[in-house]
Amino acid sequence: MNTLEGAQALSAAAEATGRRRAVHVKVDTGMGRYGLLPGEVVDFVRALAALPGLTLEGLYTHFAVADLADKSYTHRQFSRFLEVVQAVEAAGFSIPLKHAANSAATLDLPETHLDAVRPGLILYGMRPSDEVEPAIPLRPALTLKSHVARLRTLPSGSSISYGRTYITTRPTPVALVPVGYGDGYHRLASNRGAVLIRGRRAPIVGRVCMDQFVVDVSDIPGVAQDDEVVLIGRQGDEVITAEEVAGWVETINYEVTTSLLPRVVRRYVKGGRVVGEIALALES
Repeated sequence: MNTLEGAQALSAAAEATGRRRAVHVKVDTGMGRYGLLPGEVVDFVRALAALPGLTLEGLYTHFAVADLADKSYTHRQFSRFLEVVQAVEAAGFSIPLKHAANSAATLDLPETHLDAVRPGLILYGMRPSDEVEPAIPLRPALTLKSHVARLRTLPSGSSISYGRTYITTRPTPVALVPVGYGDGYHRLASNRGAVLIRGRRAPIVGRVCMDQFVVDVSDIPGVAQDDEVVLIGRQGDEVITAEEVAGWVETINYEVTTSLLPRVVRRYVKGGRVVGEIALALES
């Protein structure tokens, strides 16, 4: 909650249901997005307390650079937040829940944990950045898989995919993988990325298309139609992480995983067994 108009609208909606609603007020200590500036918070809380449908339950802020090795700005943000907390409490208001720590601060800055933490990315077993050393072991929750849809050998001098950005220099066995940017797999992985087949790396050759791309399987003996292809995850002793994919496509691991589009079927695995499946693209 960070605007009086929003608070008034929510209070009216809460009154219509006959139940008071608990709200958390956001403080902008240096992120520059949502939130009240520190000097605005006490007056806002006073106005909030006058609304019949709402109860102040929490006060929170969000860190801008907690995932960097240099924590000085994060410490300044946290100090500003604590000053706001003190001012609100000095004005006579109770704050049951105070929270500031995102994933990076949850791992690196225990002094910011207060009454609650807000882990996001680390719940999926991914590191906020290379500059954050996990204080706990993290295991990625997501694996992105496909299969070999077609297998053949192209003669020397064959161009592969749009733009002819890759041309074979010898007879080359290639496999077609039915995944593309229509699934959220980034086109920047063209001629940069790789996948795992039979526990070994197969480089992407040519451009990633909307629905498919081609990999060179010259160094992988015995590849067969319908073999499992791992785009993110582990296969045998080899692993491709979301962080590695992010490096190929010049972004961050957050974007790699959130880019996966609805037509990618989600399968939920527990103890090595599929316990649920959601085909989002097929839902109305």
